[in-house]
Amino acid sequence: MPDTLPKTDPRRLRRLALVGAAGFALILATGAAARFMAGKDLASASQDASVITVSVVRPTTGEEGALMLPGRLQAWNQAPVYARTDGYLRRWYVDIGQPVKAGQVLAEIDAPEVDQQLVAARAALATASAQRDLAAVGAARWKRLVGENAVSQQEADEKQGDLAAREAMRNEAAANVRRLESLAAFKRIVAPFDGVVTSRDTDLGALISAGGGAPSPLFTVSDTRRLRLYVSVPQSMAGSIRPGMTASFSSPDLPGQSFQARLVRAADAVDAQSGAMLVQLEVDNAAGVLKPGAYAQVSLDLGKGGAAQAAPATLRVPSNTLLFRKEGTAIAVVDNNGKVQIRKVTIAKDHGAELELASGLSASEWVVSSPPDAIADGDSVRAIQPKPAQAKSAQAKTAQAKGGAGARG
Repeated sequence: MPDTLPKTDPRRLRRLALVGAAGFALILATGAAARFMAGKDLASASQDASVITVSVVRPTTGEEGALMLPGRLQAWNQAPVYARTDGYLRRWYVDIGQPVKAGQVLAEIDAPEVDQQLVAARAALATASAQRDLAAVGAARWKRLVGENAVSQQEADEKQGDLAAREAMRNEAAANVRRLESLAAFKRIVAPFDGVVTSRDTDLGALISAGGGAPSPLFTVSDTRRLRLYVSVPQSMAGSIRPGMTASFSSPDLPGQSFQARLVRAADAVDAQSGAMLVQLEVDNAAGVLKPGAYAQVSLDLGKGGAAQAAPATLRVPSNTLLFRKEGTAIAVVDNNGKVQIRKVTIAKDHGAELELASGLSASEWVVSSPPDAIADGDSVRAIQPKPAQAKSAQAKTAQAKGGAGARG
């Protein structure tokens, strides 16, 4: 029986062909769309990668007519008290923190060698006095005998010369007694002036050597009723310093309290190492709350006693915002569209951690902090602005850093 094959409907074949072509086209379209989206994402990522991320800061406004600097308080008078005689410490009467009066005994030294030397010197003085008195009697007798022609003039002159020699020996012995009496008086260590004992570096039985090597002071007495406040002013600000100008300062051990000082003198010379000029201010410390040797944060008021008018408030930026280009010093400013502008600036004063600008910047602009060396005008950047808490912290650190400018000119 001959084989028979089923006949296929041509319309069905066309439908299958159309379905297959449509599926193939859909596959091609899906792949093309995937490649397009991947390329678009790659281009976007490449563009994002080419945009530099930078931190920006706002310029700060300096205090009007004020200059913040570190200072150091010192006692108006301070004297290390040394021993002037050798011996052993017998007793001390005052300790650190105690007020003393001028001439008050601080300690006593046991000096047996000096005592024995004084006894011997007084005995020698008595001997010299007796010999001098005997020579005086002999000289008077021989002078009378010369008038009676009983002795020669030569012999009388010899007696007068012996009297003069004995007188000189007696004076020498008396001077030695006075010297030893002065040394014996130095067994009592006394305060040179009214003040407070700020150090005691001795104790009972300690060996006292007045003339050996580099002796250390037994006590230190400081007059703290007035204090000297020393401040190093940068060379750029030295021209604004005038005697009589006022300052306010604070001390870390007295938080929340402010004190006043008056500038009394300046060195009128710039130290070659620090690039600063030393000035001295006077502080009234009658209440005794301030301590000599303490650190102080000083605000010099340049508008009082100095220039005729107070210095206007200026804009300051951190020193790490500065760019050094062949055209001069500049900073990088970011506008609202994220575009960089390289702005040439003029530095009025260098405060160390901060730079005071004379021109080239406004208070509302954002300045790039630590800009890359390759940053250029027109670059697109992603600016990261400081958070409010970070901004307050940065301002506090900047205020502290202003005090370090005294060591930089």
